[in-house]
Amino acid sequence: MKARRSIVALGLVALGFAAAPQAQANQLAEIMQRRELRCATFADVPPFAAPDPRTREMVGHDVDLCRAIARRWGVQARITPVSVEARVPEVRLGRVDLTIANLAYTLSRAEQIQFSDPYYLAKEMLAVRANDPGRSRADYAGRRLASTRGSTSELAIRMNGSEPLTFADTGSAFMAVQQNRAFGIVANTMTITKLVNDSQTAGVPMRMIEEPMAFQPIGVGMKRDEPQLLARVNETLAEMERDGELTAIWNRWLGPDTEFRMVRTDRVTPFSQLQFTPLP
Repeated sequence: MKARRSIVALGLVALGFAAAPQAQANQLAEIMQRRELRCATFADVPPFAAPDPRTREMVGHDVDLCRAIARRWGVQARITPVSVEARVPEVRLGRVDLTIANLAYTLSRAEQIQFSDPYYLAKEMLAVRANDPGRSRADYAGRRLASTRGSTSELAIRMNGSEPLTFADTGSAFMAVQQNRAFGIVANTMTITKLVNDSQTAGVPMRMIEEPMAFQPIGVGMKRDEPQLLARVNETLAEMERDGELTAIWNRWLGPDTEFRMVRTDRVTPFSQLQFTPLP
């Protein structure tokens, strides 16, 4: 019963965020007037967003998603690379219009910004050295695990009763495991899959623990008290779902023909229809 109440409360928070809209707030109108959609993405977290080694232009799943939304609105997309911990502050302070950076819903983030309907349900996964005897997340309670700073991966580590060792980027967290400074690294499924694959030919081989550390809905982040912007983003995501563009973007960067070999099974779903335990 308690879980059901938390799910209902989450739905109300996600949809309304317990705040009355300000009459004068209309960031959507500002976007259309300036004819530019400003999106915060990761600075260097492939396949979501990273500079192309040849052109230095930002490319990736989240970059394509921002550009697709802008195209459907008839405006130009401006990509702003940010650090993991800056994803929420940048949109909260109005420096960007949207944060599209594999942004997971958490209770603390929902107090600062509002989220679109999630377009997939991500998992936080743990990778350890291949010769490590642990088989479940419980085996790593009390142990040091690496992650990026300010991420939901760090939250998942704390919720597991493990000790977080945090870094500004995924590469540094990965090296901490390679150098035996941490028992494992926690990140989203795609990142962990790539790191495990890379480790087989470079460095100490690693493997992924099958049990997820946490589940988390991924959505577009935007400033609170902007109901028209929220509605337009949700409408656009629903349109992209219906005509297959969200799946096409996914397949380009994460699909069966990529190194990640992941099939997109999730669909755009309102928070009120999801059942999960939100991270704090």
